[in-house]
Formats: sequence, structure tokens, C-alpha cells
Amino acid sequence: MAGTPSTLRAMNDRAALDLLLEHGPLSRTRIGKLTGLSKPTASQLLARLEAAGLVLATGTTEGRPGPNAQLYEVNPAAGHAAGLDVTPERILAAVADITGRTVGSYELPTPGRRPAQPVAQQVTDALDGAVKAAGLARADVHRLVIGTPGAFDPNTGRLRYASHLPGWHTPALLDELAAALPMPVEYENDVNLVAVAEQRLGAARGHEDFVLLWNEGGLGAALVLGGRLHRGWTGGAGEVGFLPVPGAPLVRQVTKANSGGYQELAGSQAIPKLARELGVDDIPSGPYAEVAAALVQRAAESEDPRHQRLLETYATHLATGLASLVSVLDPELVVLSGASLASGGEVLRSLVQSELAELAAARPKLVLGDVPEHPVLRGALESALAATRDEVFDTSR
Repeated sequence: MAGTPSTLRAMNDRAALDLLLEHGPLSRTRIGKLTGLSKPTASQLLARLEAAGLVLATGTTEGRPGPNAQLYEVNPAAGHAAGLDVTPERILAAVADITGRTVGSYELPTPGRRPAQPVAQQVTDALDGAVKAAGLARADVHRLVIGTPGAFDPNTGRLRYASHLPGWHTPALLDELAAALPMPVEYENDVNLVAVAEQRLGAARGHEDFVLLWNEGGLGAALVLGGRLHRGWTGGAGEVGFLPVPGAPLVRQVTKANSGGYQELAGSQAIPKLARELGVDDIPSGPYAEVAAALVQRAAESEDPRHQRLLETYATHLATGLASLVSVLDPELVVLSGASLASGGEVLRSLVQSELAELAAARPKLVLGDVPEHPVLRGALESALAATRDEVFDTSR
């Protein structure tokens, strides 16, 4: 069935806006060529979008023969979205304009086994801090995406697989957050959000089937199949830290232990222990994720045989769990992310690739994550922006 004129106009509008987001400022002629629209139709489109406050005239072309052409860009103030990255130690919040540029951020420390404030208050305080830093009001934010360890079970609304996140397990939490916040709120597993960031901005661009392995505060994975996140029935797909693996004791009642075989074998907390067993000296002190990252980086840069054995053993432990994943999923790509993997750089990646080739029949390509700063938060912003753009860029209403 042929589309109505208003539907076709809306489709052309969205195509032009997406091109402006991808390419930056474009002239009317360039937009016409990229969309296949005639010059008069492209002119009408830009006039319509400018009147709607969705595009701005910004500068002119220079350095080319003929008269300078007017350039257009997406109006950054057309909409804003927010993201939160939640860990037991802090909530990191940020606000981005419709183009994806971060315009305000805020970090709220949340130390202690018991939250000093209710979680809903913590969330609103963190969001308000980022909104204030952006020079905006809370009502200016169209959507919020919150990334947490574990996942909210869609069947019960309760957070699962994250017993180490104090205050987030009350059955009334989602209702409390909905009452406290004036915008739509979505909740997503933190590692899933890293995969969103890598698919849109990083190492997984252009890939429809990939696994992302994350090792930082905890060991987890995200599964992207057919271009879509696979979350599982209870939101627990990718909770590979609980996976039983050879080389590690069998952990029972894993949710009570908040650990499993793969976490014990290859998680960040296993690396200092492994270093001691191999006779590595001068193990730093501090949070285990930071200690693990420092040890892996030093091992990757050292010629000391003890450090080399540490890196080789760690690579074997990582490949042991990955072998189960790739044998079942047969992904095109595996992205290694998180401080305890990124710190090993290309040296660790190559070792894991070689070990995986020995342990699994499938041979996916392994790459390092390419979103350098706060990938959970960046994924939350990208997820929130996608829905915000669908809403703001819909000119058919």
C-alpha cells in the first residue's frame, strides 16, 4: 500500500535528520543528493524542519567554485536525554543533547553497605546534578535510561543477579522511581549498555551478531543476535560469571554466593590471587578491579617470565569460559571490554584468540572495545537518545 503524502514527508524528514546527525552540517544540494530528493523538495523539507525547530542554518560552504551555499545542522536543543551508570560505590549521571553531545554530568558517591538515602532519592539527586550542570531543568529531559548490574526481571519488576547493589531490591522500587521522575524511564543491564555503545560507536559497528565480554567489577557478557540484544526470560542472559567451567570449583547456590565458576576462574578478583601463586612481586593495594587492571597491564608490558605466565594463564582462563559461549552462539565477533581486559591490550587479545582457537570449533574474531570513557554511561545515553529521536523527529503528528 502506497504511503500517504504526510507519511512520505515524515519519512523524508527523518532520513534528512539522520543524515545530518551522521555527516554534520550539509547544504540543501547535498541533502538532495543523499536522499534522492529534488532541489525544490529538499528546500521545502528544510524549511519545514527549520520551522519545527529541528534544524538550524549554520554557516556556509567555503573554498569551492561558485556562490557559497547555506549549511544546515540538527538543532542540538531540540531534545535531551539522560543516562545513569549505577555501581555500589557511586551513581554517574549525564545529559546529552539530541546530537549525542554530553552537555552535563554529575557523580553522586554512594558508599556503604546501606544507602544513606532511599534509592529513588539517590537517582533524582544524581539526575538533577547532571541537569543542573547542563543548564537545564528536569522537565527538559525527554527520557532516562538507568544501567545497573544484574537486570530487572520483566515478570516481577525486581532486580536480580546483583545482590551487591544495596537498596535496589525493594519490590516497590520501580513504582517509586516512576512517581519521582516526570519522564519515561528504562532500565538495562550495564554490560548490555556497553554492547549498545560498542555497536553504535565502537568496535562492533556494522556487526549484527556478537558477544561482548566485560571484566571489571564483575565478569559478564552481552549477547547481540540479529542486531538485537538478547536479554533472556528473566533478563539474565549474559550473566556468565555464574557459568560452571573446568578449572574452577563447582559453585552451588550461585545467587547467594553472588559468584560462580567463571567468575572465580577469570574475574578481576582472581587475578591478584593468581599473581601471588605465580610469584609475582609488588602486588598493589586498592579495590580489586583496579589492582587486577594494574597487574594485567604490567604483565602485558613486562618481559619477566612470571608476568608472562600470569598473562598466559589469565588468557587461558578467559578462553575457557568464552569457548562455551562461542560454541553455543557461534558469533561473528567477540568484543573484549572492561578494565581487566582493556589493560592487557593487543598482547592479551592475541593470547585469548590463540587459546580460543584451541578450545572451540567456532573461530570468531576477537577485538578490543573501542568506547574509551564510561562505556556503560555512553550506552545508556545512546539508548535514551534513540527513543528520544524517534519521538522528537516524528513530524507526522
